Amino acid sequence: MTSNTRVVVIGAGLAGVRLARRLGELGVPALVVGEEEHPPYNRVLLADVLAGRYAPEVISLPAPERLVRARVTRIDRAAREIHCSDGEVIAYDTLVLATGSNPVLPPLRGLLTPDRSELPEGVHAFRTMDDCLGLAKAVRAGVRAVVIGGGLLGVSAARALAARGAQVVLAQQAERLMERQLDPSASKLVRRHLTDLGVEVHTETRVRGVRTLGGAVRTVEMADGYALDTDLVVLACGVHPRVGLAQDAGLAVHKGVLVDDELRTSDPHIRAIGDCAQHDGTVYGLATPALEQAEALAESLAGEPNSRYTGTRSLTRLTLAGHDFLDLAAFGETEPRPGDDVVQLTDATRGTYRKVVVRDDRLVGGVLVGELGTVGALARAWEGAEPLPTDGAPLLHLLTNDGGS
Repeated sequence: MTSNTRVVVIGAGLAGVRLARRLGELGVPALVVGEEEHPPYNRVLLADVLAGRYAPEVISLPAPERLVRARVTRIDRAAREIHCSDGEVIAYDTLVLATGSNPVLPPLRGLLTPDRSELPEGVHAFRTMDDCLGLAKAVRAGVRAVVIGGGLLGVSAARALAARGAQVVLAQQAERLMERQLDPSASKLVRRHLTDLGVEVHTETRVRGVRTLGGAVRTVEMADGYALDTDLVVLACGVHPRVGLAQDAGLAVHKGVLVDDELRTSDPHIRAIGDCAQHDGTVYGLATPALEQAEALAESLAGEPNSRYTGTRSLTRLTLAGHDFLDLAAFGETEPRPGDDVVQLTDATRGTYRKVVVRDDRLVGGVLVGELGTVGALARAWEGAEPLPTDGAPLLHLLTNDGGS
């Protein structure tokens, strides 16, 4: 079967679905090809599904008008066609790669072997709805779980498992949790939050391998020789751009698929957006840049001559909802350089922390944990990069005035 469409989008995640919706609003026909059996969904909210806060259908995205469920196996650039595993061939005028990213599988002993390419029973990545539903089915009160990785995803997964009554151990190789986003003081508050929920947190510790019995995981081995008995292992070691199709097609790829300000790849008929794209040296791997790229590309494909994507100044926000609520946000440079001005407010009793970094009278970064009433005003000041008044008062005002989140 062969069909022809002006724009074909590979990937039914946040970026691909937003692009198709905007193109539809602009009168440009688009076909989305997605390989997951589930309706399109907001991946950012998977931890809330795992925690039991949301049912899977609550995080569904508006489905594109034209959606094909298939796995794309090959891009034929000469013929401008994509080939699917079911034999379908789809022609395109413009192809958009929105293939997202894959979870990083660490090189642990016993994880994958030459004669076993699938994860052992009880070991889960945490990237897709199937991952989430598999974990939700396996977790129950009292089950022992080890989360490997203490970044944004690992903290979210540990919190969600603890909310379901699991006995959770979080193992982080770095010296603190969420070290890419948070400064040491904010990280300590996140650690205290998890500890208060019963999560056992280990930093500066490396996992060496897993042991299985009858094909199911039973033990996690640490580099220092200590062994943790477990029923579940969650791999939260980061993600890497999904670029296999692009590489096989001969497109320029570094960490991600290289794109310019028009989100055009090395092939003028192929664009890329979202987690798989690398723009100006950066692979963002976050929702906000993916959505901004989708908006810019939709305008470009609709004929808007001045549509460009010039990068995103992205704010990281994590909400750990439930009875023990925690909200945090971080943006820009959270660690000061020599000569920077730093203002911070800490309330140990309430578990709140606010800090901003100012350089040459401009806000260059900040981190907030707890009450985030000022995050909107702070983000606007940071994104605008406008000079702050020089009397000093605005720094404290930015931290204390409720500018809306």
